Amino acid sequence: MSITKTQLGRFRTLLAAERRLLIERAGRTLEDGARFDPNDLPDEIDLASAEYHQGMVLRLRGRELYYLGKIDRALQKIDAGQFGVCEECDQPIPLERLHARPVALLCVKCKEGQERVERDYRG
Repeated sequence: MSITKTQLGRFRTLLAAERRLLIERAGRTLEDGARFDPNDLPDEIDLASAEYHQGMVLRLRGRELYYLGKIDRALQKIDAGQFGVCEECDQPIPLERLHARPVALLCVKCKEGQERVERDYRG
């Protein structure tokens, strides 16, 4: 099963839009972070709460940065004509999986194997 040019175009558009959204959010985070002034907070509890919130936002942005890398990788794969091919077994990734997770690099079987190894490693 191969992906048509029309389908590739849709995936490219979807991924590019998601990429723009992540970059816009990151820009807003930087602007909001620049406005943080501990002297504006009346007490230590407010300061601790603000620092906690800022830490959470930065962790979320870290995850978004990781996701941005996956988006860039998927866009590169489209350009290279390798989009939708499992990096582990070189078999096509089903369209259903790509629609659910356009940045998928592995087919379901290989992803499950990877997760099993990670689970065994942690356990």
